[in-house]
Amino acid sequence: KKHLARPVIGLANAVQTIPSIALLGVLLPLVGIGPVPAIIALFLYGLLPVIRNTYTGIIGVDPAVMEAARGMGLSETQQLTKVELPLATPVIFAGIRTAFVINVGVATLCALIAAGGLGEFIFRGLSTNNPRMILAGAIPAAAIALIFDALLGYFEKNIRKYLWPVIITFLVLLAFLFISRQGWTSSDRPGLSGGFPSEFIQREDGFPGLDSTYDLNLEIREMEIGLMYDAVRNGEVDVISGFSTDGRIAAFNLTVLEDDKRYFPPYHAAPLIRSETLRQYPEIEIALEQLSNLIPDTAMARLNFLVDQENRNIREVARQFLASRGLRAKEERNGSPDILIGSKNFTENYILAEMFAILIENYTSLDADTKLGFGGTKLIFDALNTGEIDMYPEYTGTGLLVILQTRSEILRKLKFEKEAVYNFVSKEFLDQYHLRWLGPFGFNNTFALMTRSSFAKENRLKTISDLAELSRE
Repeated sequence: KKHLARPVIGLANAVQTIPSIALLGVLLPLVGIGPVPAIIALFLYGLLPVIRNTYTGIIGVDPAVMEAARGMGLSETQQLTKVELPLATPVIFAGIRTAFVINVGVATLCALIAAGGLGEFIFRGLSTNNPRMILAGAIPAAAIALIFDALLGYFEKNIRKYLWPVIITFLVLLAFLFISRQGWTSSDRPGLSGGFPSEFIQREDGFPGLDSTYDLNLEIREMEIGLMYDAVRNGEVDVISGFSTDGRIAAFNLTVLEDDKRYFPPYHAAPLIRSETLRQYPEIEIALEQLSNLIPDTAMARLNFLVDQENRNIREVARQFLASRGLRAKEERNGSPDILIGSKNFTENYILAEMFAILIENYTSLDADTKLGFGGTKLIFDALNTGEIDMYPEYTGTGLLVILQTRSEILRKLKFEKEAVYNFVSKEFLDQYHLRWLGPFGFNNTFALMTRSSFAKENRLKTISDLAELSRE
């Protein structure tokens, strides 16, 4: 049906242009988390190469061959099944193989919405500065793509021999999955679920220690930070981890559970900068020292709220805050940047990075630019270490456990005490990486567990101990 080709292929093209993480984010409130949105996304991303190649293969059949088929008295259905499809098979299979390889890559991103898979290893490695874990996910994913591409090539050459066995096997598998699903009774369903980012799941001061302290019985679902908040708001998970200054606590009407056993240690947030940059531009340290102890907990939470809930411009929020503290905060960005400032992919880091840029431009003769939204600690730290960026806002707890991967005996000596951790990471970063920690911003950066306020009220949850008791019922 040639008149349908343009709109159908155009629609498939449009789907293909949507970034995969954005598509997963759109699907999350509609169909929840886990395998279902992942399968829908993979199906949509597989459409274009299959549709386009099928169409191209069929219309590419020699008109003289089709004329001969009609002359032999073949019906339209017979022409399609006995002439056009067999001749178009190589082109069609090229599309199927392309779709498969594309989907192996997209499938790894589905770990961000708790769909599991090899992507969990990749994102945990990126979040915890663990190259081996990254390779543990990337190498098998690449191997799967290559192996199945070869199998599809073999199947293409022997399609007449294997077509019906493959179809029958596929139908049997679907029937088995359906029957298994029907047998999944309410007593088998999981209890409370927790949506956590990769770093929190792996860190020694994250879920492992929290679980041993409180004996939580939670089903863990690994998720991207932004999608994690949507998941708890939509009831896809019961509890999430976050930071005590996060603006989405108020924006999403969440309740922070009291850490009644004082498990989560407090940490400093501070600028992390290359020593080489400071030697070349020592005036930067003077400019940024004005942030030292300038931002209390309530102020940081308010700034995050303005961006997350009221959708204010990040740079404007940062500029107005600095101006309210009597600092020069005019818009000065003009020429090519002398300094590149990075940030991780969450609101608080964005705001702090913009503050760096504003102060540098107003209190020095330098121009600064921001590179916002690095997807993990490893990525942004490697960019800093190799000189791709000059500085970014970091947290001493992340420096201690993720980047330095400090040994247990040293952690016991430090006792996760706020000032001791800051002094330790300052010395180690300078010795090992030639990086400097500048003065802390002032707010207390610590993990927190939070849940929907309605859920907390319904189950009378005030502390993490209350949550632990509920999870064991």
